[in-house]
Amino acid sequence: MTLRTLTPGRLVAATHNKGKVSELKDLFEPLGFTVVSAIELDLDEPDETETTFAGNALLKARAAMQATGAPALSDDSGLSVTALGGAPGIYSARWAGEPRDFYRAMEKVEQELNDIGATDRSAKFVCALAVVWPDGHEAVFEGEVHGHLVWPPRGERGFGYDPMFVADGETITFGEMDPARKHAMSHRANAVARLKAALL
Repeated sequence: MTLRTLTPGRLVAATHNKGKVSELKDLFEPLGFTVVSAIELDLDEPDETETTFAGNALLKARAAMQATGAPALSDDSGLSVTALGGAPGIYSARWAGEPRDFYRAMEKVEQELNDIGATDRSAKFVCALAVVWPDGHEAVFEGEVHGHLVWPPRGERGFGYDPMFVADGETITFGEMDPARKHAMSHRANAVARLKAALL
């Protein structure tokens, strides 16, 4: 992958997840970017048909770039549970079916761990960040944060599976953690740090 500089300016965040939009704004706006989300631009949400986080991130970034003509950034991320063979993985957002309900999704993860009598509660969050430029140039950066799952879920902060995930070395869940502290250690922060080192 040949790298190029990502120049501060308008950056389309190709996501309809308000929690992700908020995190991406927190991470990129201090660097001089104006982050505009797919929600604000009323962009269609493409079907995630790829089999990897990187593939789905690229698919979404390409669609947003083609719709706007501006550089687009997309995040595809999810929870990977060791005892479930990496599930829910790329299906994290759709794990409990439609409409998307992360409390039901967390319950399903817990139920499946109980069904197999799992004693291993280790898990990780994975994030792939894709950047696509108007001339078709592309770059992908991945980040992870490792930890374990707790039940019942704890905390009203964060989003997704945050209330059941405790990062290694921590005693509180991402759902209980101050957002700035979470952003400093999250899988998304790790992917953004790699992107910044390479492109900024």
